[in-house]
Amino acid sequence: MIPLWDNQEHRRPATVTGLLILANVVVFGYEVALSSQGAGVLEAFVTRHALVPSRLLAGWTDEEQWLTLGSHLFLHGSVAHVLGNCWFLWIFGQSVEDRLGAFRYLLLYVVGGLGAAALQIGVEPSAGIPMIGASGAISGVLGAYFILLPTAWIVALVPWIVPILPVPAFVFLILWFAFQAVNGFGVLMNGTAGAGGVAWWAHAGGFIAGLWLTWWARSNRWVRR
Repeated sequence: MIPLWDNQEHRRPATVTGLLILANVVVFGYEVALSSQGAGVLEAFVTRHALVPSRLLAGWTDEEQWLTLGSHLFLHGSVAHVLGNCWFLWIFGQSVEDRLGAFRYLLLYVVGGLGAAALQIGVEPSAGIPMIGASGAISGVLGAYFILLPTAWIVALVPWIVPILPVPAFVFLILWFAFQAVNGFGVLMNGTAGAGGVAWWAHAGGFIAGLWLTWWARSNRWVRR
């Protein structure tokens, strides 16, 4: 399912969401510029700033390796990759930022990204494949949406069923999470973890981190009505 919009009204502009999208697009533009200098130049840049579990654990005393926990969130492998991530962030991020406020929302984004990296590293500590993309942090935003707005409606494009269908947010997000989990277990059982170019467990880790942090924030009255 591809989300098109939700039914929530926003009382303030989604400034942080817009800035995060801009940052992802700008960094991808820089990647495109590097590619014009030769594939080796871009590959060296991505390899240096991507998160590589085995490299991070082997060089855990190296500050540059720890910085990849943040830098990998702004790298993307293709136009479809960056546009897909930015689209999900725009659809779900506006409402979550409206409820949490700018600072708490940014904290959620960071914790989602770290939670995503932690679970992916835990599942594949010896992986040498570079991990890039904002999807882990964005999964944290989806987890927050599940806690904050479970009864909202997501208007989604549903291929092979109907062109456009309104879906309750909790149904959309449960199906989304189940898809990540099924694929994650599938690649583990087949002994192909890390294959296919998708870090399924990072998505699940970000979602769980977003759930936990937002539940905690709401329990401590950090959430706006």
